[in-house]
Amino acid sequence: MTNTELLSIADKAMENAYAPYSKFKVGAALLCKDRTVFTGCNIENATYGATNCAERTAIFKAVSEGQRDFEAIAIVSSSGDETFPCGICRQVMAEFAPELKIILRSSSGEETCYKLMELLPKTFTL
Repeated sequence: MTNTELLSIADKAMENAYAPYSKFKVGAALLCKDRTVFTGCNIENATYGATNCAERTAIFKAVSEGQRDFEAIAIVSSSGDETFPCGICRQVMAEFAPELKIILRSSSGEETCYKLMELLPKTFTL
């Protein structure tokens, strides 16, 4: 699967975002090593603390279905610009896939790929 295809799947996932408070919608598409794709969107809550990010939604869906081997995740947002995963999402990603590729798209349409360890070089481990 190409980065462009994965970003398109993330775009479609973003349509399901529940963001009545921030109005900031995010979609994610997680590519497993067996080529299965799990999607996620952000789901806000009035308490904010109970909000879940798109990236974690996709990862939790995959893990709950028995997947543990992840290759890449594409992330898009309603801002139209590169949207980096938050620190909590980065730590969750590191739990399962320290070599994960993170695919983002800029407002000009340029696709950029980062390695998770570039974004979280000193991950917490036991």
